Amino acid sequence: MDDVEYVFQGLPLHVLLVHAVVIAVPVVALLLVVLGAWPAARRVLWIPALVAAALLLPLGLVTIEAGKWLEARVPEAPLIQAHTAQGEDIVPWLYAVLAVAVLVAAWQVVTLVAGRRAAPVTTEPGGDSSAEARPSRAVRLIVGIVLTAIAIGVAAGSIWTVVQIGESGSRAVWEGSFSDTPLED
Repeated sequence: MDDVEYVFQGLPLHVLLVHAVVIAVPVVALLLVVLGAWPAARRVLWIPALVAAALLLPLGLVTIEAGKWLEARVPEAPLIQAHTAQGEDIVPWLYAVLAVAVLVAAWQVVTLVAGRRAAPVTTEPGGDSSAEARPSRAVRLIVGIVLTAIAIGVAAGSIWTVVQIGESGSRAVWEGSFSDTPLED
């Protein structure tokens, strides 16, 4: 990718993409916590959450590559090196967010399929329905608790990592580059 130029409308692409990552990682991670804990929300939002998590991974990877491209084009500075060193820390968390989204989606598919199998086999009033194929209430509760706990852990880790990387990037850009008092015209 050495021949790729990471510029958009004259601005380094990294400075634009980073805003999307800083917003999307916490939003998707917190959405997965909600979906783990709230079955009604999971029934409606599992596909958008899965798509968002799947898009988040390449977005993060492109943002990192754009950051490396930008680093090679600015003067060497310890704060920039510190930020760059932290940048790739988000990658395992992006995979973890995607994995949680896949788990949430898989559980929703299991409950959907089981619900269809549990549908009545006869249309006669008062007729018998097929054997109960839906997971029991206890199983649904336990899976919901486990999904929620996993999602909370991944959300906490991914959000903390984004905050740490963002803070180091802000320091690299802004530390020492402004005055504590207004400048005179």
